[in-house]
Amino acid sequence: MSNPFIRAGKGVIYVFRMTGKGIKLAWKRHHFLIPLHMWPKYAKSFQVRIVHKFKHGMDLPFYNPFVKAEYNKWLAENQVEEKVKKFEYNPLISVIIPTYNIERKLLKECLDSILAQTYVNFEICIADDHSTNQNTLKTLHEYEKKDNRIKVVYRKQNGHISKATNSAIKIATGEFIALVDNDDLLPKNALYEVVEVLNRDKNLDLIYTDEDKIDKDSDFCEPHFKPDFSPDTLLSMNYICHLSVLRKSIVDKIGGLRDEYVGAQDYDLMLRFTEKTNKIHHIPKILYHWRKIPGSTADKIDSKNYAIENGKKAIESALKRRKISGKVVTPIEAAMYSIEYKIIDNPLVSIIIPTKNSTKILKKCVDSIYQKTTYKNYEVIVIDNQSDDKSTLALLSNYEKQHKNFRVIKANFPFNYSKINNLAVKKSKGDYIVLLNNDTEIITEKWLDWMLGYAQQKHVGAVGAKLLYPDTTIQHGGVILGLGGVAGHAYVGEPRESLGHYGRLVVPYNYGAVTAACLMIKKSKFNKLSGLDEKLRVAFNDVDFNIKALEEGWYNVFLPQVELMHYESKTRGADNTSEKYKLFLKECDYMKNKWGDKTMYDRFYNRNYSLERGFMLNVQKKIKNV
Repeated sequence: MSNPFIRAGKGVIYVFRMTGKGIKLAWKRHHFLIPLHMWPKYAKSFQVRIVHKFKHGMDLPFYNPFVKAEYNKWLAENQVEEKVKKFEYNPLISVIIPTYNIERKLLKECLDSILAQTYVNFEICIADDHSTNQNTLKTLHEYEKKDNRIKVVYRKQNGHISKATNSAIKIATGEFIALVDNDDLLPKNALYEVVEVLNRDKNLDLIYTDEDKIDKDSDFCEPHFKPDFSPDTLLSMNYICHLSVLRKSIVDKIGGLRDEYVGAQDYDLMLRFTEKTNKIHHIPKILYHWRKIPGSTADKIDSKNYAIENGKKAIESALKRRKISGKVVTPIEAAMYSIEYKIIDNPLVSIIIPTKNSTKILKKCVDSIYQKTTYKNYEVIVIDNQSDDKSTLALLSNYEKQHKNFRVIKANFPFNYSKINNLAVKKSKGDYIVLLNNDTEIITEKWLDWMLGYAQQKHVGAVGAKLLYPDTTIQHGGVILGLGGVAGHAYVGEPRESLGHYGRLVVPYNYGAVTAACLMIKKSKFNKLSGLDEKLRVAFNDVDFNIKALEEGWYNVFLPQVELMHYESKTRGADNTSEKYKLFLKECDYMKNKWGDKTMYDRFYNRNYSLERGFMLNVQKKIKNV
């Protein structure tokens, strides 16, 4: 038994360490201005951690999904089977499996996992792609006899995965097809969960789920907790992947899988399928286990370099079908892509910069625009909120003399961020608006080109950029609704070079919101949303604006390839006065009352993730079907 004094000493050290983390969190998230309604939540969280540490010797209540032991513990605690109930609607689901020389053990495990499903109205349609492995063929013959729901077609020549999958689809009679690889596993409730959703909406055409992988030790790892349908994310990668259940009539209509996209055939299918329907639903549950075997795409994407190139071709084909001009680029050696859209009609962009004094900061911002911006059809509007510093006024006067596309608008009223920007937008001449903080500095020369390309897309609302602290760590990597209360920035403090979860810091991603420290939107869309809410004078006006864009049916996009330095809050200072503190609390309450659950649920941030710590898993957070 350990010495009680040593244990007590360790306990005190732990409490101090947790207190230090709490202070750091309070500064990063709230600048010490923690809303009153958040105090009980944080106090409870602190208590739970301390009690759990002393009782179990572990730091909780979070699990890191990419630490295998922690993820498996979370999975065991949370993936609880629901009580099976009878459905009114019981569609036949055809599970599509192409096979080729697959090891008997793996094929058996795959088929057994499907036969063990709690939902029984399914068929298994297998197309063997001319296997030469007798154990594979023996296993298929054995299972054909074992269950009359299993149908096998034996191809007379090898045609690779697309042709084999299409052969399996041809013998399918189900209303829906589920795509499964011949060595992967389905949890026993996978099809049940899908049909439960269909009983709430029979018109759905595509249902997809979260997934993880199985390593060589048969352990679950690398979970992919996905967002709800995200069209720009889908143009960056095939994030849908497994398990996907598709309406067969649409698959037949678009011609199934295409052989020329081998390695990215599922990606090409998803791009074409989602052009035919918006009736898409995501189930935030791990309902597919993707096996990692040497040489497989699940193990390492660059084991199939042709898959990366064919993924690029699939996006290019999608752009051509959609009559959109753009260049597809691969920022890293993986199946992740960005689109450099062709700018149409060279529109005028109005860059709006609110300021009050702050000569050096403003100069750094404006100079970086003129020195680095490659897109030339823009105007800079500095909206001056009662500056009285002579050097600032002189700087503004000099800019007006130096640049024909620079002008100053006076905002002679008390600080109200929303009102200031709304005034500037009304007086702007551009077709597109950039809201830009005066304490930013342009890094990416093609920042306007990239942002304008996305802002020109009909379905896009607000477009945001990656913002860095002066030490080059991340200040803004997208905004997550509900994180830390109303909303919080993703990846704060992470290194600039971080990839993010499944490329979130590398390629364009749809987010619930992006910060107005650097935000572009089409002016007509800004006006349709009635601009920024002037009741939100200081905080959350950009979050509110982004939610309004979502409500309008648009998608907000974060572009990590666009980088700016952000010398955050240097102009206004910390909100540490009693008056400012009360205003902050008032605006928190205003957001809660205005939007309710919409500030607590971000459909682009998986519900399994914690709202206390980004991209971590809460202890025992059981997710009901949504």
